[in-house]
Amino acid sequence: MKEDILEQVVDDYLQARGFFTRHNVKFRPRKGHPHFVSRDDSVPSDIDVLGVNPHARGSSKVWVVSCKSWQAGFNVRSKLAELTENKTRSGRESWRFFRELMVPKWSEAFRDAVFRETGSRNFTYVTAVTRLSGDPSEWEQLPRFQRAMRGNPIRLLALSDMVAYILQRLTRTPASSDLGRTLQLLKAAGVLEEGGDLAQAQLNKALQPTSRGQRRAKSRRSSRAARG
Repeated sequence: MKEDILEQVVDDYLQARGFFTRHNVKFRPRKGHPHFVSRDDSVPSDIDVLGVNPHARGSSKVWVVSCKSWQAGFNVRSKLAELTENKTRSGRESWRFFRELMVPKWSEAFRDAVFRETGSRNFTYVTAVTRLSGDPSEWEQLPRFQRAMRGNPIRLLALSDMVAYILQRLTRTPASSDLGRTLQLLKAAGVLEEGGDLAQAQLNKALQPTSRGQRRAKSRRSSRAARG
């Protein structure tokens, strides 16, 4: 299973919908761009998950997914305010988390990377989040973002919706991923059928990615336990 659990969920979700997937596709502004700044633009960003569905048409054929594994979730108005005011989050300016939406030279590089990998200028841009609150349309229909993606659809996608979709399509045939097999076992044990919404909430909590600091703390606890 990938270190970023949300990215693994996205991968399973897209494959369940008929997509072939790739991960960590690099992109950065071209050096010949008139606004290229070496300090800001030399280190590539990456597309977390790129999916192509050969049976789909138009913008539905290609999905380009950015994963935001924030345990606090994604509040639409709060995120928009952070970007408007360019607040600092985890020591980084807010625009850097959404550079393909906020900075035209990065938007161009992003679109060019999608075209380079898929041969298509039409795609759906998706931000996958751990928990979604607020009105998604305020984000999805924002004119600035629409211009950055050249009118291609923009979507916010919550972890709970992806897990629910995957669960509905599980069979007894062993799944191809660690996540899929884990869900199959939990379903076979009745964990996902007992308690309804509570079971779903517990599953969502278990799947939420941990921060780097929490992973280090967990590792230290495990080491102390092993020594003891």
